[in-house]
Amino acid sequence: MRRVWGIIILLGFLIAVSACSQEEDATADGDSTITYAYWDKNQEDMLKGIVQEFNQEYPNIHVKLELTPYDQYFTKLDAAATGGGLPDVFWMNGPNFVKYASNDMLEPINEYIEEDNLDLSPYPEGLLGLYQYEKTTYALPKDYDTVGLWYNKELFDKAGVSYPDETWKWEDLVDASQKLTNPDKDIYGVAAYIQDAQASYFNTILANNGYVISEDKKESGFDDPNTIEGLQKYHDLIHKHEVSPTHAQMETTEAASMFESGKVAMLFQASYMIPQFKANEYTNANVDVALLPEMKKRANVIHGLGNVIAKNSANKAAAWEFVKFLSSEKAATMQAESGIIPAYEGTQDAWLKSTPNFNLQAFLDMAEVAEPYPVSKDTDKWSSIIQDNLAKAWSGQMTVEEASEVIDKEMEKVLEEE
Repeated sequence: MRRVWGIIILLGFLIAVSACSQEEDATADGDSTITYAYWDKNQEDMLKGIVQEFNQEYPNIHVKLELTPYDQYFTKLDAAATGGGLPDVFWMNGPNFVKYASNDMLEPINEYIEEDNLDLSPYPEGLLGLYQYEKTTYALPKDYDTVGLWYNKELFDKAGVSYPDETWKWEDLVDASQKLTNPDKDIYGVAAYIQDAQASYFNTILANNGYVISEDKKESGFDDPNTIEGLQKYHDLIHKHEVSPTHAQMETTEAASMFESGKVAMLFQASYMIPQFKANEYTNANVDVALLPEMKKRANVIHGLGNVIAKNSANKAAAWEFVKFLSSEKAATMQAESGIIPAYEGTQDAWLKSTPNFNLQAFLDMAEVAEPYPVSKDTDKWSSIIQDNLAKAWSGQMTVEEASEVIDKEMEKVLEEE
């Protein structure tokens, strides 16, 4: 019996060694398959093209694309992480990064970078820093996005209103919205939605000299009068000036959909919507984008995605080659041509030329007055607190001041626990 068990143990050892060898040699001689998870269907065709280009150099590495809508994406990833089944490579954002890195779910890439002598100078320092935890790097930047003021030229022309430009203050936005609103035709001057914090109210908070979270990640900014005032001005577009659809209307039909159908004349929205507005026949022909209006200053949120490798990936060598390619100049140029601002310096010209009928320079100009996306270790916890309470204010169940007071107290509790 001992002899039998000895043989079994030896066979198990040989199989394990063989498996390791296959993993190490996957990128050189053998075939390997890796999964790549992402959430934006608008980028699907572009990503398929990148995979095809990647396979010109690495024909033995097969990439399986996995699309999951954003509202399900991290729920699915959390479940996969618990079960040890994360995709080999996947998109990561700032709000969720620290949670994954601190729980040892991501593969550190410092050694990979050093071994390949990879030049990191083409990537913005802020984006590289966003994906560093305890002085360890976990991602290469994919892209970045800023926020602009999209507007419908056809509706502006019909109302005889001049297009937004760099001189616009908040009062100009309100004035134009009042002239553009036509209740008889269900047309609104602007959409004061809150479903996407990055593209909406975060920007009015920052432009009014407020803040969401302190730089040391210890304090909420929702007791700051400037933060509350910035929210109030945005809220007033619905409840005071009546130039925006109601919160209930925008819960039923997304603000972007209203904009695409010509029912909303202006919309705060990020550059990541360019592919969608470009693909829509109506918006492609009738809309453009300008700088956000000034409040106490001009400001907006900047954020960018990173490509990460799962700690439990069985194909780390292949995954690293793919991550490198995803953040290469070639892949960045392909992103630029599809309408996504690439993180790789020097490829933005291709992005500007990708959609000449849109003033994409506005997004690069907004990058010069941008502030980092607000994050901490448990961003999701306090983000939910903000969203839940602002939804009550936007639907008229409480005032902006009351909502801000609740947010501040609950958010401080979360930050204290961190």
